[in-house]
Amino acid sequence: MSKALTTFALVAVLTALLMALSLAVARHGYPYGAIGVKRLDGIADAGSFLPLAAVYFFSALLMMILPIRAASIVLTNAADALFWATIALFATIVGCLVARWAFGQGGVLWALVNWRFLFVAAIVAAHLTMNELRRNVLLRSLFFVVFAAATLACLFWSFAV
Repeated sequence: MSKALTTFALVAVLTALLMALSLAVARHGYPYGAIGVKRLDGIADAGSFLPLAAVYFFSALLMMILPIRAASIVLTNAADALFWATIALFATIVGCLVARWAFGQGGVLWALVNWRFLFVAAIVAAHLTMNELRRNVLLRSLFFVVFAAATLACLFWSFAV
């Protein structure tokens, strides 16, 4: 948990600094600043967590039914990478929004209230409790169904507002 928070904070600060640099350059009238802002804003979308969540929940589903050795391969080669990608992507979004807020765009922080960020919380919660889920046979069976439903929902449901 500590490593995840440290990673989140560092990526958010680095992104905020890059966004602040891009906003400052754009404010002075240089077109390169707008290019930097556009590139950072391109990944700052809550909808980008849907495919990540689908793949993560599918790997979690596999970890619930596979034997321990095969489940450890899925954990180390898929679930861990998706977890860290989720942390980095969310930190990037937060860093972009904080930099915009610091440059006087006060209402931009309301973008963090988007309900699609619940997928970030679901991925983090699932990843941090994976050991406990694997130990208990009842929880493993229950979360097999939960992860199957979450995978199918993230993959096929539109989640249109």
